Amino acid sequence: MRVGVVVFPGSNCDRDCAHVLSLVGATPEFVWHRDTDLSHLGAVVLPGGFSYGDYLRCGAVAKISPVMSAVREFAAAGRPVIGICNGFQILVESELLPGALMRNESLSFQCKDVDLRVESTATAFTAGFEPGTELRLPIANAEGNYTIDERGLAELEEHGQVVLRYQNNPNGSVGDIAGISNRQGNVVGMMPHPERASESRLGNAVGRTFFESVLNFVS
Repeated sequence: MRVGVVVFPGSNCDRDCAHVLSLVGATPEFVWHRDTDLSHLGAVVLPGGFSYGDYLRCGAVAKISPVMSAVREFAAAGRPVIGICNGFQILVESELLPGALMRNESLSFQCKDVDLRVESTATAFTAGFEPGTELRLPIANAEGNYTIDERGLAELEEHGQVVLRYQNNPNGSVGDIAGISNRQGNVVGMMPHPERASESRLGNAVGRTFFESVLNFVS
């Protein structure tokens, strides 16, 4: 399966994601931010980094790039899209996912491993886990504080859209939320970096399950 990895000016985890996709048997294809044809792809990854230098707000410029119109159509057709870290910020800015990602409560950049719990396996990227699975993944962000109003939070909980939850909240996210999905489960945004924990040589390979899950979802 061909999986598109979108490259914005300032992306820095695109090659990491492509590497892991190759490891799990996918054919990664870099998609430049000006490209508009995703029809030949089975899934799309919006990687971490600092798209357009994170000017204005994280993801605020990326959301108006040509590729994002194609990503919206791709997602609307029920096809799988994941945004990791900056990619999650872009999905929120693009209104493909609800809420906002604000400055960390500590007002500092957080770069460390965090403990998480898988809350939903009803998504294209978490179907390979068992509900309640506990895992450890790295984060690297300054704007990872997920924020949504009370009504929005209630709707996320009611419809099972909370995908990952922090065990020790590192950034102040409401409801300890580390990742969410849309109601259909084909669009997922998460702040932790699974691509940085996908090989045993790194001491942790649990992250590759996110990528393996989408291959099985599409096939």
